[in-house]
Amino acid sequence: MSFPRYPAYKDSGVEWLGEVPEHWEIRRLKRNLLLLTEKVEQRDFAVALENIEGWTGQFVETDSELAGEGVSFDSGDILFGKLRPYLAKAWVADRRGEAVGDFHVLHPTEAVFSRFSLYQILTAEFISIVDGSTFGAKMPRVGWDFLSTLPLATPPLSEQIAIASFLDRETAKIDALVADYRALIELLQEKRQAVISHAVTKGLDPTVPMKDSGVEWLGEVPEHWEIIALSRVTTSRCDGPFGTAIKSEHYKEDGARVIRLQNIRAGRFDGADAAFLDLDYFKQELFDHDVIGGDLLIAGLGDENNQVGRACVAPDNLGVALVKADCFRFRLDKNFASADYMAMLLSIGAGADGGFYATGSTRQRIPLSVTGRRRVALPPLLEQTAIATFLNRKTIEIDSLIIDSQKAINLLQERRTALISAAVTGKIYVLGLVEPEAA
Repeated sequence: MSFPRYPAYKDSGVEWLGEVPEHWEIRRLKRNLLLLTEKVEQRDFAVALENIEGWTGQFVETDSELAGEGVSFDSGDILFGKLRPYLAKAWVADRRGEAVGDFHVLHPTEAVFSRFSLYQILTAEFISIVDGSTFGAKMPRVGWDFLSTLPLATPPLSEQIAIASFLDRETAKIDALVADYRALIELLQEKRQAVISHAVTKGLDPTVPMKDSGVEWLGEVPEHWEIIALSRVTTSRCDGPFGTAIKSEHYKEDGARVIRLQNIRAGRFDGADAAFLDLDYFKQELFDHDVIGGDLLIAGLGDENNQVGRACVAPDNLGVALVKADCFRFRLDKNFASADYMAMLLSIGAGADGGFYATGSTRQRIPLSVTGRRRVALPPLLEQTAIATFLNRKTIEIDSLIIDSQKAINLLQERRTALISAAVTGKIYVLGLVEPEAA
């Protein structure tokens, strides 16, 4: 949809604002929004950075217990996250409360409308300028001295209300579409998991007789499948070198590829984050930790986002490579086991089977020796290959739908960002698109 423009423009004198409507003012932020600093200790309604969703200005409920003093705010005030401002966390308060932590609490003057100001400070251009001014390397923050001097394009109050009403309506439509696509992605991911789980534990023939596997997460499996320890179909195995065997000075721009935990995803190898070790050092000291294409790779360490015991297959184009600490390499007997099948089976069982064997709470760990004792359901080799081929085709189909949905989300978010920026800087005229009573 294309939008009309204002009849006349002027140069704002600010590069990132460009031209603005002729009757709009350019005002420093501190003329529109006053900084509140009054500290309070009561906890009527405490808000922290984790309660605000980045870029959307939405409030998120959490169960966290917040400690320390807070800055008092009232309904209509704006909370702007000054820590890591690239996260774009800002919210217009809908009630009285206390901002706990790294916030600039801003009170609108009579000349501005809170929601219009919120949209202004959530534009990509504004956040980029603010982020470029931060101090502190590990915990970057934006100071009030800088923030308060930033120029804002300020239309008359009635126009601000109309623009904010237009953006409320249009962003709500976009956000609803994004939510629909995210729900679709979640359903597709669940379907993907279910398809894999059924195939690697029940097979492809629904008519075969079944038996109890004796393994809780496997349940019943085809009667002719064997339940054995992973080590029984392994010709050799190793883990990564621990301690000081690999130091920062050993890393190079190229050489022997170091396989780390982030490279081992459930059922797939993630090659995006590459690290390399001095090739001569690897050959002389660490060759016992080598990896070749087709090896089974298993993660011996996991957390809430990446399950311990997940597995993937080393790609054929990997080149000279080795595993790092907490990463295991199993070289399977190709006469009995398919690495593709085994990687999918072990990844499905990672949550239950991996968790059963693991130690630790926040980060779970399984030793190499224990991983070798993990029990697997082993069909005949030809059946393993057929299952892996079937799943490769099905997961490609589902992954394609997931990728298309994510692309749609990205386009919608880009449109949302562009629409907000255009409206609050006067690049489009939206007053005629707002119902009279909304203005």
